[in-house]
Amino acid sequence: MIIMDSKAQLTVDIITKVSEREITIVNTAKLLNKSRRTIERYLQKYQEVGIQFVIHQNSGKSPINKISDAVKRAVQTLIQEKYFDVNLAHLKELLEDNEHIQVKRETLRCWAHEIHHVKRAKRRRAKARKRRERMESPGLLLQMDGSPHRWFGDKKSCLIAIIDDATSEIHAEFFRSEITLGCLKVLRDYIDQKGLFKALYVDRADIFGGPNGVTSLRCNEPVTS
Repeated sequence: MIIMDSKAQLTVDIITKVSEREITIVNTAKLLNKSRRTIERYLQKYQEVGIQFVIHQNSGKSPINKISDAVKRAVQTLIQEKYFDVNLAHLKELLEDNEHIQVKRETLRCWAHEIHHVKRAKRRRAKARKRRERMESPGLLLQMDGSPHRWFGDKKSCLIAIIDDATSEIHAEFFRSEITLGCLKVLRDYIDQKGLFKALYVDRADIFGGPNGVTSLRCNEPVTS
């Protein structure tokens, strides 16, 4: 008895028609999405052994590179008794170094799942971060940043803004780009309206000194014109 799937059955049906000259080799190659040489080889095999030509010679045989069941059982025993507290990546290394057994990581994963043993790599616990409370009074902390964007159609401009940490009040103005003079102008306008602030925090943009530049400014003396 020969058991075939739908794909093999289709191949047999078409090659049979080719053998009976009902279909040309060219059209068969298109139907099966194979090369002309492959169709000719199918036809030759069909004429020699019949429909068995579709059955691969290795069908029903174990792959040459298949790991023996004895090795599988030995590894599973090692996992349960000796390496029960390691993850798969470490397990692979230990098997190679200590037991001289080389097994692919995916194979190890399947074997470990079979015996209900899965040891994942430890993840570092995220550092707890406490939410910072807002400043109690206006002017104690200002934050400044620039936001380049196409605010008005296709023309790109930059919104330079100062926000008060205590009240969320915003002082901002549009400029062609994030430039030092623009930041100083917004800062001066704030001082003219609200008076001297205590501290100013900015990002590490080039205009403030770059990645290694100062990111905070504290004012202890009045600002004069």
